[in-house]
Amino acid sequence: MTVQTATTLAEAFLETVDRRADDVALRTKEDEVAITWAQWRDRSAAIAAGLQGLGLEREQCVGLMLGNRPEFHLVDVGIVLAGGTPFSIYQTSSPEQIQYMVTDADAKILVTEPVFLPVVLKAREGLPGVEHIIVVDPEGDLPESAISLSDLEARGAEAGFDLEAAVDALSADDVLTLIYTSGTTGPPKGVQLSHNNLLSAVRAIEAMVSFDDDSRVISWLPSAHIAERAAHHYLPIAYGIQVTSCPDPRQVVSYLPTVQPSWFFAVPRIWEKLKAGLEAMVASQPPEKQQGLQAALDASIQKVRLEQAGEEVPEELAAAVAKADEEIFSGIRQMLGFSNIKAVNVGAAPTPVEVIEFFHAIGVPVAEIWGMSETCGAGAANRPGRIKIGTVGEPAPGFEIKLAEDGEVLVRAEAVMLGYRNLPDKTAETIDDDGWLHTGDIGEFTDDGYLKIVDRKKELIINAAGKNMSPSNIEATLKSASPLIGQACVIGDARPYNTAVIVLDADFAPMWAQQHGIEDASLEALSRDERVRAAVQEGVDAANAKLSRVEQIKKFFLVQGDWLPGGDELTPTMKLKRRPIDAKYAEEIEALYAG
Repeated sequence: MTVQTATTLAEAFLETVDRRADDVALRTKEDEVAITWAQWRDRSAAIAAGLQGLGLEREQCVGLMLGNRPEFHLVDVGIVLAGGTPFSIYQTSSPEQIQYMVTDADAKILVTEPVFLPVVLKAREGLPGVEHIIVVDPEGDLPESAISLSDLEARGAEAGFDLEAAVDALSADDVLTLIYTSGTTGPPKGVQLSHNNLLSAVRAIEAMVSFDDDSRVISWLPSAHIAERAAHHYLPIAYGIQVTSCPDPRQVVSYLPTVQPSWFFAVPRIWEKLKAGLEAMVASQPPEKQQGLQAALDASIQKVRLEQAGEEVPEELAAAVAKADEEIFSGIRQMLGFSNIKAVNVGAAPTPVEVIEFFHAIGVPVAEIWGMSETCGAGAANRPGRIKIGTVGEPAPGFEIKLAEDGEVLVRAEAVMLGYRNLPDKTAETIDDDGWLHTGDIGEFTDDGYLKIVDRKKELIINAAGKNMSPSNIEATLKSASPLIGQACVIGDARPYNTAVIVLDADFAPMWAQQHGIEDASLEALSRDERVRAAVQEGVDAANAKLSRVEQIKKFFLVQGDWLPGGDELTPTMKLKRRPIDAKYAEEIEALYAG
């Protein structure tokens, strides 16, 4: 048996263990924890036996509310080996949100850790069906019906577990996991993904990137998100990739130089901040050095643009960029942690072209990819060496992609979900009789078959004159025009002109304030400061210069404070909650259209 012939993730896991038994599979940054593949197998088998001892039955769901830590991987696989279905809960979830998902999944067992235990216990008050709570590394006495993970493992190891029989009992169409959508337009839906779905997706990814036995990734995104599950859990299981856990996502950039990952994925905001940081570093140099660095960067960007346009690069320019790469950019890549990168991607929202060009110029080939929970996170990708900036790439191997008459992107593949849990009508609306998944995204193809995503079908702005616009692209242009702009939400549907709700960047704005002698650097105070407003206006003006007249932002207001993932305005994956934003800031928005 090989990964290519395995019919379940469990079979693929055992194949990887046989091949890599004594190699480290799971680790923390400084190797305080280092777990080999064989140890992972044995500990997950013990967890599986322990769960069966608690009464876990085949196809029952188990909820996990855990941070990025090695135990997540141990427990997740243990649940699968026991015949159950794990699903993750976003760490920012409220008790009410936890209750909704746990009730929908009909889970009787929850796994968590001390930092999330209070909110889990609060949620449990409204969850009479929950029988057991398992706590990783508990602190102090445990509440009633709770057990530590170490005790569960010990019980399971003593009871014994027939691993071979457990794996044989699984089938390709069993539900491997539930991914609850982020719920931008309503309650989250439970996307049911089978073993076959995920195996098809990871095989497609590996076919495009081709990982070797020294490959490494960093686990840092929420495990409730398909990107984390696919890239940092299922792909490593199938292809023997080492996983380093980063418990605080805000620290992931500091992990890069130590880990030197083979593949790295991040949302646009991470790349925008990284670019701003590097530009600030350049600006802080003495004038002569600053000019040299900027000249090298400008030359490299020029080369990138010529290559993207399919035009010849003059020998003199190529030589200058090669010299800059050897003397400057190679050191920056080493400092960033991208010396051994095979693929580096961005997704989940539109990324300004200027951001992607910048990283290509320093030799970090950031490429947009596109996928959904409903397609196991795969769909279209810019393959290494074949990147077309401004697109999300070509259809992944095994994926058929076409456009409906209205431009909606339709996908057909083995990786397309089984359906939404407990929502047969929604499933029927989404997957037609011919097996095409209606994604809700509007797209277009380039002449050479690369896909461009315009925006979400339901989020397109149609102004009072009937003009269709993409708010996401306008927002990306705004954010790239000024480092002061951290978030932007464009308003304009059925309106005579576009306005924007703007949030100051929580990292850059206080530094800017210090540079300009402003004492109170809180976002609340800065949002009321006329000097800040004038600087943001300059950014809006710069963005407007790149937008068509109908897309331009006529007025804006600054939010007094920040928007946080999982809060009123952003999903846990930092997507805008447009309807709640409209409602929360209705008075301020109406004032922008008054008079």
